[in-house]
Amino acid sequence: MNYLESYKQSIENPELFWEQQSKKISWHKEPTTILDQTGDYSKWFEGGYTNLCYLAVDKHIEDGFGEQNAIIYDSPVTQRIEKITFNQLLSEVNKLAAAMKDLGLNSGDVAIIYMPMIPQAIYAMLACARIGVTHSVVFGGFAPNELAIRIDDCKPKIILTASSGIEVEKLIAYKPMVDEAINLAVHKPNHVVVYNRKFGAKRPMNEIDLDFDAFANNSKFVDCVPLPSNHPSYILYTSGTTGKPKGVVRDTGGYATALQFSMTNIYNIAPGKVFWAASDVGWVVGHSYIVYGPLINRNTTVLFEGKPIKTPDASTFWRVIAEHRVEVMFTAPTAIRAIRKEDPDGLFIKQFDLTCLKYQFLAGERCDISTLQWLEKQLNIPVIDHWWQTESGWPMVANPAGIELMPTKAGSAGLPVHGYDIRILNELGEELAPNCEGFVAVKLPLPPGTLLDIWQDNERFKNGYLKKFKGFYFSGDGGYKDDDGYVYITGRVDDVINVAGHRLSTAEMEEIVSAHTHIAECAVIGVNDQLKGQIPMAFVVEKNDNDIDQTRIQLEVILAVREKIGAVASLKDVVFVKRLPKTRSGKILRKLLRQIIDKEQFQIPSTIDDVAIIPEIEGAANVYFSNKTHH
Repeated sequence: MNYLESYKQSIENPELFWEQQSKKISWHKEPTTILDQTGDYSKWFEGGYTNLCYLAVDKHIEDGFGEQNAIIYDSPVTQRIEKITFNQLLSEVNKLAAAMKDLGLNSGDVAIIYMPMIPQAIYAMLACARIGVTHSVVFGGFAPNELAIRIDDCKPKIILTASSGIEVEKLIAYKPMVDEAINLAVHKPNHVVVYNRKFGAKRPMNEIDLDFDAFANNSKFVDCVPLPSNHPSYILYTSGTTGKPKGVVRDTGGYATALQFSMTNIYNIAPGKVFWAASDVGWVVGHSYIVYGPLINRNTTVLFEGKPIKTPDASTFWRVIAEHRVEVMFTAPTAIRAIRKEDPDGLFIKQFDLTCLKYQFLAGERCDISTLQWLEKQLNIPVIDHWWQTESGWPMVANPAGIELMPTKAGSAGLPVHGYDIRILNELGEELAPNCEGFVAVKLPLPPGTLLDIWQDNERFKNGYLKKFKGFYFSGDGGYKDDDGYVYITGRVDDVINVAGHRLSTAEMEEIVSAHTHIAECAVIGVNDQLKGQIPMAFVVEKNDNDIDQTRIQLEVILAVREKIGAVASLKDVVFVKRLPKTRSGKILRKLLRQIIDKEQFQIPSTIDDVAIIPEIEGAANVYFSNKTHH
């Protein structure tokens, strides 16, 4: 069956289509209802029981593949490579699960995992899944304030962390940040389990702290707990427009079914082969395609602790692919742009035997055409851009390499993936004709594996995703379809920006910037950046103060954002203006600011309160960039 026939079947008869796919994973108890649409949002595989850890580990051992490598841990920052078989993985996961159970953790409890890219992070995720504890992995680059917000929202009984992470050549002490987050949080966890990497990072131990190695030294065997299909496997926080992160909740049975489908039909990789997603376990890509997807499909997954450049240079990715015989690789366009900048002629690429690599996938942000074409020329294999979200958990638009490799179109993320009935709507919810830009929405029901809810905030879930267009999931992105049905994503329509694949809230940054004693008001926007896709820029209006040092204020604002959100926010540009462009009702015209800075064509909105502000903004930006270039 070709792509169009199978896609049409998934849309016209989703119940039958996904029932067939669900039979490709193992269930402790088969579902009694495939698709439940009795509420305003569908649920999949009601009555079914399974376990993600069983599917990812135990099943393969039962099938005789215990000695196959499950994980290749490749850490150029520590110059260490470790290969972990499924048998070894089970041993490590079981010890941790048994110890957690002895502490009284059970199905329904929550654990936060705040770790770098080390095997212990995967052990922790799978141990939680094994006993039904809902895990929430927090990216290790986030500052204590961000961690504290998540602690108060999901109220973990336990936090699993490490003594340090490594950023190129810089040691980042995690434990002091965890301690500060707990001090800031209202909710207090019962225990903090600390894996000591023994690199000399500051590691103060408190009364509630436990050493990871001593803790995970339990000889009891713990069976995988059969969990309902809609059991919350994890909470993953993503930036919201209000500044408060949203805890996206993922189910269990639908997620496993969707991931199995995607590994076969999108990524076209057979069991036993090596798959590498160069991301972080703190992001959705890490959950779906470093941990659960490859392991469920019995692939060897690469866990990479390093950067595309500087660890040691722009050859790192190609060395990993060649050395470990990676068949399918997935990374963000930012990584490729960084490599291209260091190695424009692809000289490093030519040094390695990359004949093992069949497909190179890109996602996490919009891929510019020149980067895509450069990589196609260098690798001489299909380079496939695709689009999805934390909320979807797996691709929504792609090129289904495992069903039928369709022609690629530069600038397009591909065609709708099975189960996603993607429509382009106007403000009234009417479907637009081809090549007309509008809101990207998905007609309900969504396929399995997508978000179950927002953690303990169903109203926010409904208001954010279901209310704007009745009968549709609203993605928050703008875009259009061409005459052939290919989807082009043009970017966020709200105030969340995408910095190197990391979604960050401009509203949250604005709160921090505007808290400065000398700043009257501000607007933070995402502007186009050749390397990172988007970077934040703050426009600030100073208070009436004749004795003001703008350079000092710029530095203080940059440091405040870094302290409260983390270095990942990358706010470095702070532009002083006399006033901000607003509507007559007082709403700041952020889109207009973006268009001015990105030198796009724009129409002057009829709602603007003062047209004269536009040349003022252009002048202030020109002066700022001129001074920056000069310095």
